[in-house]
Amino acid sequence: MINKLTAALAGLLAAGSVLSSCSKEELTGPATPAAQTSTQQAVVTNGVMMQAFYWDVPISNAQGTWWQVLGSRAAELKAAGITALWLPPAYKGGSQSDVGYGVYDRYDLGEFNQKGTVATRYGTVGQLQSAITAFKGQGLQVYEDIVMNHMAWADAQENVNGNLVYTKFNFPGRGTTYSAYKWGFNNFTGTQQAPNNGWYQWKSWDFQPYANNDAYDNLLGSEIQYNNNAANQTETINWGNWITAKMSLDGYRLDATKHIYTPYVNQWLDAVKTNGRFAVSEAWFRNLQDLKNYAAATGGRTSLFDVPLHYTFQDMSNGNGAWDMRGLQFAGFTESNPTLSVSFVDNHDTDHPGALYSPVTNLKMLAYAYILTRANGYPCVFYKDYYNYGLGNQIKTLTGIRQANAYGAAAEYTSVNDADVYAYSRAGDATHKGLLLLLNDGGSSRSKTITTPFRSATLTDKTGNTSGTVTTDANGTGVFPVNSRSYAVWVPGGTTTTPPPTGGTTAVSFNVTYSGTVSGQDVYVLGSTAQLGAWNTANAIKLSGASFPVWKGTINLTSGTSVQYKYIRKDAAGNVLYEGGANRTFTPSGASQTRTETWQN
Repeated sequence: MINKLTAALAGLLAAGSVLSSCSKEELTGPATPAAQTSTQQAVVTNGVMMQAFYWDVPISNAQGTWWQVLGSRAAELKAAGITALWLPPAYKGGSQSDVGYGVYDRYDLGEFNQKGTVATRYGTVGQLQSAITAFKGQGLQVYEDIVMNHMAWADAQENVNGNLVYTKFNFPGRGTTYSAYKWGFNNFTGTQQAPNNGWYQWKSWDFQPYANNDAYDNLLGSEIQYNNNAANQTETINWGNWITAKMSLDGYRLDATKHIYTPYVNQWLDAVKTNGRFAVSEAWFRNLQDLKNYAAATGGRTSLFDVPLHYTFQDMSNGNGAWDMRGLQFAGFTESNPTLSVSFVDNHDTDHPGALYSPVTNLKMLAYAYILTRANGYPCVFYKDYYNYGLGNQIKTLTGIRQANAYGAAAEYTSVNDADVYAYSRAGDATHKGLLLLLNDGGSSRSKTITTPFRSATLTDKTGNTSGTVTTDANGTGVFPVNSRSYAVWVPGGTTTTPPPTGGTTAVSFNVTYSGTVSGQDVYVLGSTAQLGAWNTANAIKLSGASFPVWKGTINLTSGTSVQYKYIRKDAAGNVLYEGGANRTFTPSGASQTRTETWQN
């Protein structure tokens, strides 16, 4: 949710509505393909989302409107490795200058003469649909920004307990086209009011009193009531299905979900996010446990932006060389819940004039190298970084590496990393050669002796930042350089040699204690080998709940081959919840083994 309205604030005031306010052990990391779960089928393997706008994009551009700008760049974005576009709120706000979060009419996509304009800030409905046609023609997926916690710029005042408040929405320019639903004070719990910049409430807020008081928790306009308001529930679901069809959506970005009654978030997603569409929610929790709690409350229905990881990048940026790079080890929601995390560096809220939190300005490409090579998380590139700040060529190189090399088991190098240098590798698979990432925030070039998955191989830095080659020995060990305040992605050029498994199988009995299921939910084991589903939740191995709360199952695993795994909860609709913590790991041996464990929160 936007935390400052700057120029738009004056308009709200005029309308009588204003703002109120590190592990030390050597450990192999997760090997989950980015954002691949049965509930997120719209995400392609190693996909990259782009936030295709920023705060106050120009109303007029050389190509025309913003929709025309984006449509003209469809082929360019496809070539850059972008697979999905997150579009701004496409519906009418209080004026053409409104960035879309001051929602007036969610059915007006630039079609009706309302609030002094037909076009939204981004253009007309025809231009929007032309842009979407261009995106689809390039195979790009389209996600829309869904703002359903508030409305603003009401048409008229109402008397609520002796107070005149702007809460009447008649939509005179649209009438009953698409929907005859009208909004009044009974649809809301409270609203902003002039002249004291405060809030007037006639009902209790129906969202949770979350512990975190970040500035992104600012409320705006009139807060919509969903708890005990079936009419609002039905109307917003109807609108969600309408806009899905109107814009041919592949997914959604849900704005400010901390301000929405959580059971209704789940209800809306169940009713609208069908046919494998994707969803990511803005639940702005700096504290990782708070974010994990929200993931549990929404039952895996929606991915979440990795806000804790963003703050880690901010700490790195603010340190400007003095920060300890070992803080990147197993960092953020991306590592604790691999398939529900959307990783990002900056967005429209963190980088705009007047933002309360500064963007990642120092060492930004190190942050992008981190999220774009990682096994876990669905990375989101910020349009402003790509185009306005001139980072496009470097990001494009990294997305190319992601598509060509970012496959296979991931490894953290906790015994190698130090205050200046962070290392991470992907082992590759049968058709992709893998990579070794090095990040250096220090003031001098460094070299690290690292035992990689690449035995007797010659590697080059595919970013072009480091010249020369490195040849590893029969154990995969080599000396890898990285320049100061820079990054390198070393990629093997020859055929790598991975020793075959020792042969034979071990009958492994998995016994995990977990009582957090309801009827229709079961516990599964999922891991890095084909026998454990190869991190594809559709192939996870179901355990028996006959001894509830202990879930049991026996699986034959290849002896002598190390495996990583987690327990997951899944229902018949494919909704998935991963247990917390790092991936479990062990090497099967002997004729049989038993793993007696407790679900990690």
